Amino acid sequence: MNIFLRWILFAALIVFTAWIIPGITVSNFLSAMLVCVILALINAFIKPLLTFITIPINVLTLGLFSFVINALMLWLAGYITPGFAVNGFLSALLGSIILAVFTPVINRIE
Repeated sequence: MNIFLRWILFAALIVFTAWIIPGITVSNFLSAMLVCVILALINAFIKPLLTFITIPINVLTLGLFSFVINALMLWLAGYITPGFAVNGFLSALLGSIILAVFTPVINRIE
């Protein structure tokens, strides 16, 4: 039951992010739920590899480059997911910051 509640709340967070950031659009709630699945797969398989490759630059920027990696993952999800679009890197960066701020709140739900 927890995983479904988190999934719905994260989809609502995606819709909220699209409402706040002008360059991010979500056509409907079903697309937002699909974005959750796609982002989970991207974060499970692609992000660890990209994070490992960029360790030197992440160390030089004191971890701030991880925001760039998160933005790239959100941008990639925008290319893959039908009904979800991210127009430009700045929109992806701002959207990933909003997601990074509110995701720990959703994950605390038991």
